[in-house]
Amino acid sequence: MNSNISSEEIGFEKEIIFSKNIKAGSRVYYIDVKKSRKDDMYITITESKRVSSKEEEVPRYEKHKLFLYKEDFTKFKEGLNEAIEFISNE
Repeated sequence: MNSNISSEEIGFEKEIIFSKNIKAGSRVYYIDVKKSRKDDMYITITESKRVSSKEEEVPRYEKHKLFLYKEDFTKFKEGLNEAIEFISNE
């Protein structure tokens, strides 16, 4: 098996411990806390955006997923806060 393919991509869905949906216009963000096989928790952030027109019978969505692991939480949080602060001060 290719080690670059996550278990989720091949159909082994991990246990969701916590989930939060954020609706933002044409996008929905899903923030899920999951547990790995080794009982380590991590966060997945999924952006789902409708890419089909409202006239289409079957809606199509584009999804992007980010995996965030515990050892990166502090740096990610600091970077995100810094970016938000920068935009807020412009």
